[in-house]
Parts: sequence; structure tokens; C-alpha cells
Amino acid sequence: MAHNLFRAKQQSSSSRDKSLFAAAIVAFLLVCAIWSFTDPLPSLSGLLYSQDITSPEYCPPGREAVDRGSDPPEKTFYDDPQLSYTINKPIKNWDEKRIQWLKLHPSFAAGRANRVLLLTGSQPTPCKNPRGDHLLLRFFKNKVDYCRIHGYDIFYSNNFFHPKMRSYWAKIPLVRAAMLAHPESEWILWVDSDAIFTDMDFKIPLHKYNDYNFIVHGWPDMIFKKKSWVAINAGIFLIRNCQWSMDFLDVWANMGPKSPEYEQWGKILRTTFKDKPFPESDDQSALSYILLKGEEKWRSKIHAITDYSLHGYWLGIVNRFEKITENYTKIDREVPRLRRRHAEAVSETYAAAREPLVAEGGDWKGGWRRPFITHFTGCQPCSGDHAPEYVGDSCWVGMERALNFADNQVLRNFGFMHDDIKSNSPVSPVNFDFPAEEVEEFV
Repeated sequence: MAHNLFRAKQQSSSSRDKSLFAAAIVAFLLVCAIWSFTDPLPSLSGLLYSQDITSPEYCPPGREAVDRGSDPPEKTFYDDPQLSYTINKPIKNWDEKRIQWLKLHPSFAAGRANRVLLLTGSQPTPCKNPRGDHLLLRFFKNKVDYCRIHGYDIFYSNNFFHPKMRSYWAKIPLVRAAMLAHPESEWILWVDSDAIFTDMDFKIPLHKYNDYNFIVHGWPDMIFKKKSWVAINAGIFLIRNCQWSMDFLDVWANMGPKSPEYEQWGKILRTTFKDKPFPESDDQSALSYILLKGEEKWRSKIHAITDYSLHGYWLGIVNRFEKITENYTKIDREVPRLRRRHAEAVSETYAAAREPLVAEGGDWKGGWRRPFITHFTGCQPCSGDHAPEYVGDSCWVGMERALNFADNQVLRNFGFMHDDIKSNSPVSPVNFDFPAEEVEEFV
């Protein structure tokens, strides 16, 4: 009897618990229903009920994304059998063709104004210098690091896109083909293989160049007054993906070895630029000539800059890295936000926070700001045949220092840094809150 009474009480208690649980569920659903009409944070309810953030297809509202998985069937310039990627055949109506393609691919049209494709490359054969291929690999890694941090695409070429356009002329057919291959990119950034990004934070201020189509490092006085062939450096330049550029590349290329007037152009350039040391027409002298004596439609759209080191001459830079590091460390020590660990993908946020603090440093000789690009002109890492004025192993020591200096900026977000930029030293873990007070993180 007691046993049955216990069972009855147990069943009664169980029924009561179920009733209370059911009532709680009804109350919760009622609150949710009321919340759905009065939700002061609709994005929260949307996040809870309409989006699965664990899904591979999830894309937060407002975030730019490109659709690489489809190509509409409508015909574009790619379907024209007369279209040629070679430098021999001019392209007409490129602006219209490109706009048509972007209309059919709207996900690529978004953010187009700031989309950059970086091009670089080297010869198709192995380097003569035993260390050359390793150095080129490290130079290329540096460019890949920079592009990854800033969301740029990159293409490395080890082919000649025109049989006669070799050496420094090889870039022109490549740039031209890249414009056709990448209509989604507004700018093409050419960087010589022997140039290193030594400020991973700095981003080219594209908004300043709305009125220009070609950006190069140069000194106007040396172009127009001294008429020097080194007044500009054609090893690094930015060119807009447009019809003007297509036509300009044709003009520039026609001063090179593919032209029947190649030898004549060599004589003209040697006469124009008295300090030019060799008789052949070269890309840099040809570009200087266009700036000096070319048609206004070319000259008006070319902008020579000196306000940052699009081309920083290495000999005046590599011995300043320690002083530069010292100043940046001092700034970071005083600003907690700059010491905060963060994902590499959001590095631009921290670069923007640091920018006002380093803007007055100056990346010119005597300045302490990181130079944007350090260019090892005359060092020729692949052949090893450096210019005679560079004594001993100064080129190799300078390149090692620059590569490690740049690499430290990248490695810091991975939790490590080189102990010494003078050599390819082992890396060590970076202490938490670096570079504040030393804290032994690893015991």
C-alpha cells in the first residue's frame, strides 16, 4: 500500500513537472512572438533566425564578395576571334568592352576603383648566380606577403610574351596581356623582381590619382631641366586599366626592339639624354622622352611622384633600418592599441592607427619612416653582375637586411620575429604586449 502510494505521488509529481515545463515553453514562445514585433535590435533576431554563420555560404550583410563560380553566357570581348593578347595588334574601345564585362559580373564591379593586380617576374632560365634563385624566391615571397595583407592579386611571369621584348622591355607585353586577363582590376602595379616592400603598412593612395593614368617615381627638375635618363625609374609603376593605357603601351613599345625604328630610337635617346651610358633604346629613357617631348595627351596623364618611396634607392636606405625600428618601437610602446595582437587580415586597421604617428617621419634620406619600396637597382641578384661602384658584397648584405626588415613586420602577426636583420637568423617568439615591458611568455 505504501509502495502504491509512493508511485501515485511520483506520478503526480511527474505530471506536475510536465505541466510546469509545458507552461514554461508556452511562455517562452509568447515572449519570442512579442519580441519579433518589438525587437529593438532587429539585426540580432535576424542573426538568430535567418542566418547560419556556420554555413560555408554565409556572407555578412554589406561585405564585398566576388562570384568566381559563374560566367554568364552573354557574349563579351572574349568571344571576339579577332581579339589578340599580343602587343602587335591594337585594342579598340577597351573602356566600353570592359564596362560591358563588369555589368555582366556585378560582384566584380563592386570595389573596382581600388582593385589592384601586382605584376612581377624574371627570366625563364635558372639564375647564373648560385644564390640568385633563392634571392628571387625571397623577393617574390615579400611581394606575396604585401598583396595578401592588402587584398591585392598577384601574377609572376617567367616568360617573354614577345620574342623580341626581353629584359627591361618584357614588362610591357605582360602588362598589356594582364589588362585583358583581368578586366576587374582598375590598376596594374608593376614591380621589378629586385624591389622589396619595406613598409608593409603603407598602401598607395589611389584616391589621389583620379586625374592620372600612369604613376611613376620621378623628379620633374631632372626631367625638364637636366634632361637626365635617371630622372624617373621605370622599374616600379602604376598604370590604370583603360583605353588610354592600351594606346600608351603601344607608343612605348614602339620605341623598343619590336619596332623597325629601334636603332634610330637609340640614337635619339642618346642625343636627348647626355648622361645615358649605352646606345640601345631602353624602357626608362623611352618613358622619360615621352614625358619630355611626347604628345600632351600622354604627358597630361602621367604623374611623377616624390612624396613617398615608390622607388627607394637601396644604398641610402639599408643602413637606416635600425634607427627606423627604434622609432617605431618607441611609438608602439606608447600606444597600447598598436601593441594589441590581431589577425593578419585586419592589419590595415592598425596601419591606419599608426599612420598619423609616423607621417612626419619622412622616408627620404635622413628620415625615420619605413620606405615603402626599397629598390636594389644595379645589384642584379639573378646574374650577380652588380654595378662596379658597389664594392664587395654590399648588395648581398643590403638585400639580406631589407628582406629580414620587411619579414619582421609580417612575422610579428604570426607571433615570431628575426633576432637580427643582418643575417637570416632563427626566429624567436614575440612576448605578449610587445614592445611594452618584457614579459616572459614561454617558460
